[in-house]
Amino acid sequence: MEIAATNTVTLASPQSRQFSHTFSRSLPSLRFNLSGRNLSFKSTNLRVSATSMSAFAAEKLSPETFLDKKESGILHFVKYHGLGNDFILVDNRDSSEPKITQEQAVKLCDRNFGVGADGVIFAMPGVNGADYTMRIFNSDGSEPEMCGNGVRCFARFIAEIENLQGKHSFTIHTGAGLIIPEIQDDGQVKVDMGEPILRAEDVPTKLQGNRGESVVAAELVVDGVSWNVTCVSMGNPHCITFGTKDGQDLRVDELKLSEIGPKFEHHEMFPARTNTEFVEVLSRSHLKMRVWERGAGATLACGTGACALVVAAVLEGRTDRKCTVDLPGGPLEIEWKEEDNHIYMTGPADLVFYGSALL
Repeated sequence: MEIAATNTVTLASPQSRQFSHTFSRSLPSLRFNLSGRNLSFKSTNLRVSATSMSAFAAEKLSPETFLDKKESGILHFVKYHGLGNDFILVDNRDSSEPKITQEQAVKLCDRNFGVGADGVIFAMPGVNGADYTMRIFNSDGSEPEMCGNGVRCFARFIAEIENLQGKHSFTIHTGAGLIIPEIQDDGQVKVDMGEPILRAEDVPTKLQGNRGESVVAAELVVDGVSWNVTCVSMGNPHCITFGTKDGQDLRVDELKLSEIGPKFEHHEMFPARTNTEFVEVLSRSHLKMRVWERGAGATLACGTGACALVVAAVLEGRTDRKCTVDLPGGPLEIEWKEEDNHIYMTGPADLVFYGSALL
């Protein structure tokens, strides 16, 4: 695969994350001229071009106009991020099969030789009465059941291509079940993430339940160190730890995440591998976390992880049911409601740029 990076790539500046629905604002941008660089892969040619929304404003194009372009061998996409957890969004509403393979997704997600992303998300036709179906390929080609930041990006993507204004909600079929996001008047997305799964074999984990069938503050030996862990599934597996068995609480900024993260992910106690959240308690309503995601590694945010860690914190008696969770990319608001046992996540999702890839 060969990328001929001969186009000028225009990306919105970090100071300009808010975009007008009418694409009428002129936004400052940073330009990176990649002309003349020859980057090599092993298979067919891939050319990636991208532009900020300010460029489309000049052409008076809408998102649906851009994505409706039908050109053989070209993938049109939109890139979004939720607190820095970034995704390539593909309009796949005309088919129940993804428009690209998992191998192509890996190459597109490569941050040096591709577009760069934590995963590729496909907006597909709904099944079983749902309005839409969401599928995801991680940056390593694996397919997770769900992604909390990804579903917020999905919701904003649908609102853009369906030209929905104001407050809207719809249903999304995922590998973790039915998810219901609601776009708020301020552009934030509130998501009903459903009920947490606590039964050990359903997480899944081989650790034995120590509170009924749940694993709460149980011992897990990783590389010779005993950790206290609580296991929760949000449709995808999570292992949450607030510190080691010797009573030492975490200082997450001091954690060598790239060393310890993979050892949790691939631990024999997690037959489907696991996402791992390392958590520091700041108060009864304020938590700070770093995450090692299954299939993606260290990321700036993990929505399902933020939900899972609030469940773990409540089960361990560390916090109340409504918390602000600080992630490297920014805060999420999480509430585990006692009346319906559902978890609600509220946070942003921002459009970054439009792009096309010649497959």
